[in-house]
Amino acid sequence: MEKNRRPDEAALRRLLEREPHGPEGLILRLAWLEGLTREEIAGLTWKQVSFLDNRLELPDRMVPLDAELRPYLWRLREVRAAEDPEGVDGQAVALSSRGRAPLRPESISRLARTALDRGGQENIRLLDLRYDWISRQLETQDWPEVARISGVEVATLQIRFAGCVPGGRDAPSGQVDEFKLWKVLQKERNSPAGLALWMAWQLGLQAQEMTSLTWEQVDLEGNRLCLGDREVTLTSAVRRLLEDTKLRREAEDDPHVLLTERSRKPIDLPRLSRMTRAALIRGGLERIALRDLRKDDSREEEEKILQRTLEQGVLSRKDVTELLGLSKTAAYGRLRRLVERRRLVRIGGKYYLPGTAVPPERHLELIRAYLERAGFAYRQDIVELLRIQPKQCTLVLRHLVSAGELVQIGQKYYLPQNEERKVE
Repeated sequence: MEKNRRPDEAALRRLLEREPHGPEGLILRLAWLEGLTREEIAGLTWKQVSFLDNRLELPDRMVPLDAELRPYLWRLREVRAAEDPEGVDGQAVALSSRGRAPLRPESISRLARTALDRGGQENIRLLDLRYDWISRQLETQDWPEVARISGVEVATLQIRFAGCVPGGRDAPSGQVDEFKLWKVLQKERNSPAGLALWMAWQLGLQAQEMTSLTWEQVDLEGNRLCLGDREVTLTSAVRRLLEDTKLRREAEDDPHVLLTERSRKPIDLPRLSRMTRAALIRGGLERIALRDLRKDDSREEEEKILQRTLEQGVLSRKDVTELLGLSKTAAYGRLRRLVERRRLVRIGGKYYLPGTAVPPERHLELIRAYLERAGFAYRQDIVELLRIQPKQCTLVLRHLVSAGELVQIGQKYYLPQNEERKVE
């Protein structure tokens, strides 16, 4: 993945000082101080700029107004209002300097590119300004909050920014306001999102289990769901919802339990995530995800995984499938969540408790430091240095040799610049 390119803040501020009134300065400010894309800049109208609520009201998100940008936009609006006494609410914020026409996305990119080049930021794109805004938000806020104001899914944020942002702290886990949740469940009970929320909260179902669930797996007479690797007893509330849902089904409908309300097609994972996320946000549960609603069963499973890791020192996916009786996919899901929350460290196909093994991102740094002191190392030296298993160490060393970071002579490993010290 391409590394995030961050602008020189001092150079960018000097550039903004030289662009106090033109469209270039407005574009750069909206991207750098508010994180807007070029399409959002092109579509922004004064009606969406709420000075009263101190935010930009975009179609799919609300972005707090930056303290520096607010007075700038207020002055600009006053100028526009003086030019058009009949009102500016419906007008575009970003206008061309000559014809006062709304700027197209392509023109916005061109103006930004010209201004950035002029300010000595030749390698910075308009999109990099948005990425820099996201990075700054992650320094002070957690992943769910930044996802809400940026419009980017948490998983996508973590993939792109986790390795280069000192912040981006994990959200508090599992603290669900049950009164708010109950109101959401009552309001959404007849919708697919409502049924999914109920099944997550009362049955502990995973999202993938819900999207793949068919009526053949629903045994209303036996009061259970027959999943691939387990059976789940229905609660009275979920049973009633399933009965109501089945009564509304037509003979020609798809056999999946969760269908879209209009097209009557099976709901996939991304859509289920968006639907349930939107329902939770409407109910004031902005920091809660679908998986957080699952009962303590999943947390008990995770504690078992951590305890087994402590006992064995290292864990594999096979160990988890045998420990919990899960499928390989489900076991991987449990391990991945623990890694995301930094309760486990993954090295290849093995998992360690934090502090018991050196994480992958530090391997090369420590190996280099060791070789600079010692001159060369055997595999066992690196095993002890990284505190990992010999087979894993072999894979790590093989990768570093292939990448040109190390040189192997016989059973010894050297830094490339120390070739004169290699001795058979």
